[in-house]
Amino acid sequence: MAILAALNIESILGTTLNILYVAFGLGMVIFFHELGHFAVAKWCNVLVERFSIGFGPILWRVKWGETEYALSAIPIGGYVKMLGQDDIDPSQMSAEEIAQDPRSYSAQSVGARMAIISAGVIMNVATALLFFAGGFGMGVEKPPPILGSVEIGLPAWKAGLHSGDEITRINDRNVEVFSDIMYGVALSVEKKLTVEGKHPDGTRFKVKIQPDEKSTRRRIGAVPTVGLKLIKPQDEKGFVTVPGTSASAANPPFEPGDVISRIDETDVATFSDLQQLLARKRSREVSFYVNRKRRNQPIEIVTKPRRFRRLGLQMDMGPVSAIVEKSPAAEAGLKVGDKITTVDDMVVGQQIDPLRLPDYFADHHGQEVKIDLMRPAISGEDEELTIRLRPLDKPGWTEKPDAPGLPISSPAVGIAYHLNSTVRNVGQGSPAFGKIEQGERIQQMELFLSKDAPRDGFKEEPIVIKFDQKQNDERIQNWAYAFWLMQSFPGRDVKLLVRNAGKVRTVDLKPRPIEGENWYLPTRGIRLGLLMKTQKAASTGKAIQMGLTHTKNALTDIYLTLRNLFGGRLSVRELHGPIGIATVAYQVASNGIPDLLLFLGFLSVNLAVLNFLPIPVLDGGHMVFLIWEAVTRKKPSEKVLVAATYVGMAFVLGLMLLVFYLDIFVHGIAAR
Repeated sequence: MAILAALNIESILGTTLNILYVAFGLGMVIFFHELGHFAVAKWCNVLVERFSIGFGPILWRVKWGETEYALSAIPIGGYVKMLGQDDIDPSQMSAEEIAQDPRSYSAQSVGARMAIISAGVIMNVATALLFFAGGFGMGVEKPPPILGSVEIGLPAWKAGLHSGDEITRINDRNVEVFSDIMYGVALSVEKKLTVEGKHPDGTRFKVKIQPDEKSTRRRIGAVPTVGLKLIKPQDEKGFVTVPGTSASAANPPFEPGDVISRIDETDVATFSDLQQLLARKRSREVSFYVNRKRRNQPIEIVTKPRRFRRLGLQMDMGPVSAIVEKSPAAEAGLKVGDKITTVDDMVVGQQIDPLRLPDYFADHHGQEVKIDLMRPAISGEDEELTIRLRPLDKPGWTEKPDAPGLPISSPAVGIAYHLNSTVRNVGQGSPAFGKIEQGERIQQMELFLSKDAPRDGFKEEPIVIKFDQKQNDERIQNWAYAFWLMQSFPGRDVKLLVRNAGKVRTVDLKPRPIEGENWYLPTRGIRLGLLMKTQKAASTGKAIQMGLTHTKNALTDIYLTLRNLFGGRLSVRELHGPIGIATVAYQVASNGIPDLLLFLGFLSVNLAVLNFLPIPVLDGGHMVFLIWEAVTRKKPSEKVLVAATYVGMAFVLGLMLLVFYLDIFVHGIAAR
């Protein structure tokens, strides 16, 4: 009990400190912006009436000299109120009695007022550089640009990229960490990207990839890699192995922080190595050798093979949905839309389960495989064709349909395909035998914990997967995803909604390996943490140089983001508001001060750019008025100022309402 109490106290203290770090950091970003205005105004001998962090009702104030310093109720910005300049009452700028006061803002020269207005932005850019330099000086950890996997059927997969590949350049942009890949893809405007990198064996590649644009941003389907170190759960209830798997039953057990160094007699250096070894040894016992703190010698942990959990349902195989460039399927003339009917004269969906095809092709690598297919015709009857190909030595199920809507991949031949929710066959003696009939459709699957089942590290509520739903005018087929979830949560039972002749019924099933079926998973149930790359400056000068480079890149990325937003290539759903910013700030603060400094630097650059947009009530709007005055030699009329100010206020208020809506109802942040 004392240990648990100590852990709880430590957790509470850690949470409290993170909240304080976030509040202080966000306050500093706002403070430095307003300090820029304040300092230059004082330098120009302008009377500063109030310096406020936050807007709205004042919670705390103190008068020091001629200036009132305040904290206000709405902590999403701040302001410096100068004599003769008030965003809420723009008529002050033309009031005669104030204009004649030599210490009023409006009495200053155009150049002085430009300096005061731009000082906040300049201060934010300067402090961003210092935040970045501080983070790199202390050292930050970021995922390297190495692919852990590629999403099946998406552009990177079609281009032939796979686990272990390292991307080094996208178009004219160098790639140093994984986030550079996301920015390089999402913020590009070219129809096709030139992606360069190297394979795990050191050979170089250079491919053209056309990003997918169906989501809220452009993407190629790249996923960062994990390392060889087992995760450290955030609390004492976490798991380092998936409950119910062979890894969770191993003795001695795996422990948090263990680092895998060898499988049997083969050394492993990367996750890609580990994945391939486990896939090739899937049907055998394997020994993991792990390095553990305070142990001089590696520890041997023996794990048994894992068999696929099955319902006994063979589903209807859909047409080929994607093909890898230069793969055996592509070379043999297979096309997207073709429907495979037989493989080596075995009827797909009856004599051979479509779920088994990835392993069947891999087991026949180097041999000729005969495939009969139906090809849709533009007019008339579909065409029956026969092709022959030689699969590559690439194990099946190493590319996993672990997200909704992803198809099944067969790496050995380079095809992806969906399974429909129509039952083609039910295996005798299987969990579904006698409960579900051929021709029936599955509408929904629930994976649920039975009353006596142990926790599995996920939410205790049922995991619900719906089939054949429409999204963005496309039918989302989720049977492959549902099948993989059955393997990912081996302690959960299944509830199906089954439709037959317009009637719907519920069927409860307990997935299990089929008797006599030696079909093994390529995984053992180990939970590995993300691979991280340390970026640390060797000297103060190098830290400043890295900070300068990061500031320039951040400015460029924000410009590209705005361009893509207005150009329709980036959805407004990608935006976040104050709730999202605070949530992300808390998450990065949990990773340590260096990560928080980098985030504050990025936030400072954002504040600088957004504040200098030509929108009335923002610094950029004031600069537009000053440029007008410099060119025409006269100030804008009071009517123009008032009208523009209210339009600007309406725009800013509308934008704030939009991002609050996105945070709460789209990103669901407030509900977490």
